[in-house]
Amino acid sequence: MNALLLLVPMALFLGLLALLLFLWTLRARQYDDLDGAAARILFDDTNPKRGRR
Repeated sequence: MNALLLLVPMALFLGLLALLLFLWTLRARQYDDLDGAAARILFDDTNPKRGRR
């Protein structure tokens, strides 16, 4: 029973921390373009660097 007095608040704190971090990533626009980076590798460069073969 004593362990529950420690583990329940710790679980609530970690859950709240995870929620806050998730909301922070939403505000930082981390999830805006999920397909752009994956498709970007398929396109050729429009300006290839000179001297590179």
